[in-house]
Amino acid sequence: MKKTILAFITFLMLTPMPSLGKTKNVVLKIVETSDVHGYFFPYDFINRKPLEGTLARVMTYVGELRKQYGENVILLDNGDILQGQPSCYYCNFVKPEIPNVAAEVINYMGYDAQTIGNHDVETGHAVYDKWIKEVNCPMLGANIIETKTNKPYVTPYTILNRSGVKIAIMGLLTPAIPNWLNEELWSGLKFDEMVNAAKYWMTYIQEKEQPDVVIGLFHSGSDGGIVTPDYEEDVSLRIAREVSGFDIIMFGHDHTKHHSVVKNVAGEDVLCLDPSCNALMVAEATVELKLGKKNKVLEKHVMGEVKSMKSYEIDADFMRYFQPTIDSVKTYVDRKIGEIDNTIYTRDCYFGNAAFSDFIHDIQLAITNADISINAPLTFNTSIKAGPVYVSDMFNLYKYENYLYVMRMTGEEIRKHLEMSYDLWVNTMKSPEDHIMLLNDGTLDDKQRYMFKNLAFNFDSAAGIDYEVDVTQPDGKKVRILRMSNGEPFDESKWYRVALNSYRGNGGGELLTKGAGIPHEELKSRIIYQSDRDQRYYIMKEFEKSGRLHPKAHNNWRFVPEEWAGPAIIRDRKLLFGE
Repeated sequence: MKKTILAFITFLMLTPMPSLGKTKNVVLKIVETSDVHGYFFPYDFINRKPLEGTLARVMTYVGELRKQYGENVILLDNGDILQGQPSCYYCNFVKPEIPNVAAEVINYMGYDAQTIGNHDVETGHAVYDKWIKEVNCPMLGANIIETKTNKPYVTPYTILNRSGVKIAIMGLLTPAIPNWLNEELWSGLKFDEMVNAAKYWMTYIQEKEQPDVVIGLFHSGSDGGIVTPDYEEDVSLRIAREVSGFDIIMFGHDHTKHHSVVKNVAGEDVLCLDPSCNALMVAEATVELKLGKKNKVLEKHVMGEVKSMKSYEIDADFMRYFQPTIDSVKTYVDRKIGEIDNTIYTRDCYFGNAAFSDFIHDIQLAITNADISINAPLTFNTSIKAGPVYVSDMFNLYKYENYLYVMRMTGEEIRKHLEMSYDLWVNTMKSPEDHIMLLNDGTLDDKQRYMFKNLAFNFDSAAGIDYEVDVTQPDGKKVRILRMSNGEPFDESKWYRVALNSYRGNGGGELLTKGAGIPHEELKSRIIYQSDRDQRYYIMKEFEKSGRLHPKAHNNWRFVPEEWAGPAIIRDRKLLFGE
């Protein structure tokens, strides 16, 4: 009996076990940054002070993940990296012959793929084409189409293989760019509608590649934005719902933290993440897989979070590597260009006539000799302090690399433009206790709305005309233009020359189209002047020429009735700014 048992045990030991037990577990960590806007280093070149977040801290965090998960860490960037801090402007326009720091950072950190953002396109072909060549990882954009070939201008998708898992990453860019940017900046390109592009490339990827995990990397917000008969600006959640096949959609563009799980048309869960902006956070997805024979996926679990980078240490090796770049940019921004007699604040622009906005108006009118100037505060809450003014201050004074336009507009179009602006900005007060600002508590953490219901950089005021904004009147009937500021009558049927920035002149914010009623295809023919350089350049030259400036409010417009508006301004100013 003992011999029989021993023989049976020997047989079992020598006989191969069934292959059912041959499985392995794989964990992937996918990390996304988006809308970094030049926040590479933990130093604010504009305000000359330390910064929270930044890629210097992301580098530390990614390094920790790589120690634990090795090659199974996938690092992605979602565009809008070429504009924001002076480090970008320096490489883009001041020293364009040197390697672009945005490419050098991506390469140093070992990113696996990157998409293009609308603010990257805004730098123009010379800058972004050079940057694309300098970046080592695939640049993705399935719906960025070269008109000559009708094929994608950059790579539609990329495939990664990690520990036997095949991962497809598809990139898309919001198609609203023609509503914001001069065609010269994106000449030879078109931007296809995103949902249909996602459907097409998903079918292509599934048939050709048969991936185990599919990630969408979309420079497009969750939902909302510009909507036209041809496309929508922000459709990341719509794609998650309507296009089956995605496991994860990592997006950006709207500067708003987001974490949700969406059911798609096939009833499958899609993880949706947005890390906001300025490398304050990263979006992180964890994919746990059980693989069987020939790496067949037996189980797949997807989880995610948006993780703050504030508590992480600065990566010392990263800083040492980029110290020469940091020193060069500091030398550039620390140059004194003039003096200012009085401190000016962007916060003043929301509550009435303000020295900050009128200083921009004055420069726009001086350069162009236009009849009327229109602009909005581009930074929510900043100031230029009395005393010496440096190159760095110009990035507070004018945030973006917009160009200056003069456009032909009728008086009626100007009024309607302003009507839409104030409707976006100002509440219709029903009682003296109401808010005067159009607010929404849900946008408190939105880095483009800041507790306003709508985008704060679309709140246009005007110079060259005197007018009142009646906050008790309904939308479309708040603005009453009294006269030209030189005392001449204002005529709604007359043609005027209006100075404004290129973002607005190309249709940005839809104030000229939905507001003034000018067809989008007609905007280009209305432009009678376009500056050779960006507006920040001209503002800088104004300081260098004058030496000393004394900006002041023109008091050419006001909120009425004053007995309601005055107390309401005090209340809302305290609410928004703690004053």
